[in-house]
Amino acid sequence: MTQPTLARSWVASANGHRDFPLQNLPLGVFSIHGSAPRSGVAIGDCILDLLAVRDAFDGEALRAVDATTGGQLNAFFELGRGPRMALRERLLELLGEGSPLQAREAQVLHRAADCQMHLPAKINDYTDFYVGIEHAQNVGKLFRPDNPLLPNYKYVPIGYHGRASTISPSGTDVRRPKGQTLPAGQAEPTFGPCARLDYELELGIWIGQGNAMGDSIAIGDAADHIAGFCLLNDWSARDIQAWEYQPLGPFLSKSFITSISPWVITAEALEPFRKAQPARPEGDPQPLPYLLDQRDQAAGAFDIELEVLLTTAAMREHNLPAHRLALSNTLHMYWTVAQLVAHHSVNGCQLQAGDLFGSGTLSGPEAGQFGSLLEMTEGGKKGVELPSGEVRRFLEDGDEVILRARCSREGFASIGFGECRGTVVAAR
Repeated sequence: MTQPTLARSWVASANGHRDFPLQNLPLGVFSIHGSAPRSGVAIGDCILDLLAVRDAFDGEALRAVDATTGGQLNAFFELGRGPRMALRERLLELLGEGSPLQAREAQVLHRAADCQMHLPAKINDYTDFYVGIEHAQNVGKLFRPDNPLLPNYKYVPIGYHGRASTISPSGTDVRRPKGQTLPAGQAEPTFGPCARLDYELELGIWIGQGNAMGDSIAIGDAADHIAGFCLLNDWSARDIQAWEYQPLGPFLSKSFITSISPWVITAEALEPFRKAQPARPEGDPQPLPYLLDQRDQAAGAFDIELEVLLTTAAMREHNLPAHRLALSNTLHMYWTVAQLVAHHSVNGCQLQAGDLFGSGTLSGPEAGQFGSLLEMTEGGKKGVELPSGEVRRFLEDGDEVILRARCSREGFASIGFGECRGTVVAAR
């Protein structure tokens, strides 16, 4: 039992909630009124305090609860699927209609609006991939019109090692970075604030059980090493990136901040929204054997709708709603998340509980589906008109980018990821 379709919760706001009905039950780390960070479960507009209900668990579920203490979920991620499932099954009972826990509502629930969210785990390592093939082709066309995709793209999941220290929870301000850029027509770079700040719409992937250094994770086992998912915004300084990325790839253009949504959406909650990995276009190579598993191809993709919205300082001043920039889907991933795990570890690289992967920008093939301004504006050539009359080619100070995700399927309760927000503030 992973997604009880018709079940309702005694937490009234959970029933029909856009993101957090009973069928979701994501985990996160929160604090309230200056208290130490602790683990909780999102349910409707509330957070269930796991420490406050510890006495309601036993066995593997209790083991899971105890692994969430201390303000970080790394030990919980390390436990793997069995205890995670036991915790979910017990939470479904405790938060379902008719549960005696309702009598303790005031002691165990907090209004989410009164809480501060934190990073759910200590992130030792962060790798950002490039598996959104539509984005790769769109960006490639800007720089290599005759050869958008390099030959290795369809053989190997491309990625780079990002900076874990600047990964931040939703709501953290985005300080405009400074760096070197090469102005058009000039031979020498200048230094100053980034002028072409951008966002990237991505899926975040939390690693659960890791592997010993020197060992690898087989593709058939890789899904069991994934603890959960979140939204991820890989903020990008395009002018800095253009000057620095050759020959080794992104550096200061990406490392100033990466924003993530704070709730960990488990694989069990996403089970009804699994899909077959989309067939590769005719003529594309089959993945090499270490990346190919028939079960993964049959059900290793997810149908998750992804949305990007923008609001400016002027729009907020005039009470205008956030403007949708893009609507995309994780089905545009050229590689599955299991393939990312298998490839990352195949050389003996050690993965650890709490490591974070980014999928890379997940754009669709059509206008209105692009996951970055770089694509929408064709490198800054075309402006994006906003309801306020403003025009954007890249982000300006005061702009807030909002990422959302939602899973829907007929006959099942819809679930969401919550939001990943960030507001651009001026360079120091």
